[in-house]
Amino acid sequence: MNLRAGLDRVLFVHAHPDDETISTGALIAELAARGTRVALLTATRGERGEVVAGPLSALEGTDALSIRRELELRQASEALGISESYWLGEPPARVSGLPPRRYQDSGMTWIREGLAGPADDAGPAALTTAPLADVTADVAALIDSLRPDLVISYDDGGGYGHPDHVRMHDAASAASRALGVPFAEIVEQRTLDVEWFELAHRRASVLAALGCHATQLTVDGTDIVHSGGQRQPIPVAVGLRIR
Repeated sequence: MNLRAGLDRVLFVHAHPDDETISTGALIAELAARGTRVALLTATRGERGEVVAGPLSALEGTDALSIRRELELRQASEALGISESYWLGEPPARVSGLPPRRYQDSGMTWIREGLAGPADDAGPAALTTAPLADVTADVAALIDSLRPDLVISYDDGGGYGHPDHVRMHDAASAASRALGVPFAEIVEQRTLDVEWFELAHRRASVLAALGCHATQLTVDGTDIVHSGGQRQPIPVAVGLRIR
């Protein structure tokens, strides 16, 4: 598939609010500007996310954080040009005939700098506690409803190892394969088998969307500063590998 050719609809599959902006914000903005209808599926509300120190820090660990992160995602989606947003477990991202299911953030722990692993206290409603077959079936329900030209999600390592990212890669790739829809994984390093996009001209859209995720991050010059103090350059380039 030539990813630079016109695509009618693309579905991005992410685990938490802010992942869409940090991992793929520039690409989403680029596709939307080209006239592609961009749909976003988010698996959880990021209930276990740490909150940036300041006026919103009291939300950490409370039910109000989920509500706030839903709002942040809506605002960021508008800034990036996303036309359709869905929550995993809610129709149409739910197997027909089953009641809605709310998947929750599984949490994570740092194994070493830059590499995360599973937390030891994921709850019964956590995304990674749910059987992979259930998650895959709900993702497939949305893909079957939308019939996108392409599904985009994490690589098999979840980018940096977050268990929710890995789970969504596994579910999105399996669902896409079952329905015969092309699947592309997000790649951060340029290699021969990757289609690379330099998108510095979308920086303003990414900055606007990052500013919406005030519970999770701040922007300092050309860096994102995460709630835990980790820094990373604002990503304006991304690679995709068709699987």
